[in-house]
Amino acid sequence: MGFTSPAENYDRFMGRYTRTLAPALVDAAGVNAGARVLDVGCGPGGLTGVLAERVGAGNVAGIDPAPQFVDACRERVPGADVRQGAAEDLPWPDAVFDAAASCLVVGFMTDADQGLREMARVTRPGGVVAACMWDLVEGGMTMLAVFWQAARELDPDVVGEQMNVGVSRGDIARRLRVAGLDDVVDGELLAHAEYTDFDDFWTPFTFAVGPAGNHLASLPADRQERLRELCRPKLPEGPFTLTARAWYARGTVR
Repeated sequence: MGFTSPAENYDRFMGRYTRTLAPALVDAAGVNAGARVLDVGCGPGGLTGVLAERVGAGNVAGIDPAPQFVDACRERVPGADVRQGAAEDLPWPDAVFDAAASCLVVGFMTDADQGLREMARVTRPGGVVAACMWDLVEGGMTMLAVFWQAARELDPDVVGEQMNVGVSRGDIARRLRVAGLDDVVDGELLAHAEYTDFDDFWTPFTFAVGPAGNHLASLPADRQERLRELCRPKLPEGPFTLTARAWYARGTVR
């Protein structure tokens, strides 16, 4: 699916989690100083910025299909090679990167398996391909688990995001093996986000960012309000912190 929301709306909805998730993915991928790294599905630059801090902006490239995200990433990570395009057709030659990473993106690729193959193609032999997606099957991503639980209470036929690529335990690892990568390992990454109150939690859903926001926008006003009220008792009063678990996998290019 495409993202049409402004970068600042994405920041408030999901970017607040990227602040802790992106460093965890970089650590899991084993990205070290001096490496040349590609961020596939860079969005507004959450992972791109962390990579630039580790290896220098001049060693970082990024790509995203959303033009407003590309503009934001270029502004936030000056010196990085940020391009507009699709994961399934990367505009770089073979074996030019030491690592390719993708944070919360494989589930939104048009063809995730092709996207992973492209990440492997542009990574040198012995280099690393790594990706992560939220745990949306076992409920490890609390923010989205609360929303979709309430949505199903309102309408039991709602599917949510449980069928997306990468959101179940072991799925990304299996796809990396199918893509031909060796020494595949997987596990979980932990992140968190802080909220000032319930409105700080709820308002970003009204920005129509991602599947949850689009689902909310598809409802008439009275059912949107009902969904809001179903979410409220599931969360603490006042300031609170929500935890989030992502499944990740990394593999080595042959």
